[in-house]
Amino acid sequence: MNRTRLYRDGALKAEGFPVAEVSEHVKDPSAVVWFDLCSPTPSDLEMISEELGLHHLAVEDALQSHQRPKLDSYDSHLFITVYGARLDGGTLDLVEVSIFVTKNALVTVRENPGFDIDEVVRRWDANPEMARYGVPYLLHGLLDYVVDGYFDVLQAMDDRVEALEDDLFADVPGDRIHIQRLTFEMRKKLVRFRRLAVPVREVVGSLLRRSVEMFDPALTPYYQDVYDHTLRAAEWTDSLRELVGNVREAHINQQGFRLNDIMKRITSWAAIIAVPTMITGFYGQNVPYPGFGHAVGFWISTLAIVVTSAILYTIFKKRGWL
Repeated sequence: MNRTRLYRDGALKAEGFPVAEVSEHVKDPSAVVWFDLCSPTPSDLEMISEELGLHHLAVEDALQSHQRPKLDSYDSHLFITVYGARLDGGTLDLVEVSIFVTKNALVTVRENPGFDIDEVVRRWDANPEMARYGVPYLLHGLLDYVVDGYFDVLQAMDDRVEALEDDLFADVPGDRIHIQRLTFEMRKKLVRFRRLAVPVREVVGSLLRRSVEMFDPALTPYYQDVYDHTLRAAEWTDSLRELVGNVREAHINQQGFRLNDIMKRITSWAAIIAVPTMITGFYGQNVPYPGFGHAVGFWISTLAIVVTSAILYTIFKKRGWL
């Protein structure tokens, strides 16, 4: 369902009106219009283009999915692409949001309903007095919600990495191959997140560089705060990637240590087994030997086997090989 709002002189005057009425409202310099489209058709965007005079390249980008996060500048408007993020169970869900920014209109085009536009509206309504700054304030609220969503995702990923670390050093028997699978999946999510979410800092940075011509100086600290959050998100993402890599390397090293331990055990038992094999082989020769033809020869060989095997077992046990 399309969402529309009309602000005039910093106050909310109407909402839920047809998109076709937008052109009438934008003619009023004191009016600010916002409307939202979810999974629009090409005809829907064509109508918007006619209403606001949008560039056809920007409209094409809004229709094509998997755009990179960016800010494009046209004569009459700006076009911004960002991604809203959330972690649904074990799945990283990134929703593309296209934004058209004109002098007194803000248009949001969502790829699917996975992006909670109602929460953005609640943020705008939490500070109604800020609406007097017009489109730049509405844009700030939208970007602030997007970046806050990144922190929620990163916190959830951080908790999962800590759980992997605890599981890695847990005293549980078995090779725990699931750790290698989980670290691989986590690294894929972080790479995808970094590619589509972290570049938002460039978008906000570009807006800050245009601050003199775009918005009131009173909004500069707000945009600076969002930019600082994007930097923190980028640093957090990089640190998580490094942690996941460390977990993977530690797991591989653990597998090597376990292999060495197994080889020591096998070698120790092989050495113990070699002693009775050697003695019985010696006494099994077809030549006379000390005690040949007498019971004492049997007892001597048996005693040698038991004593030598016991000595080797004690030595290996003290060294931790058994």
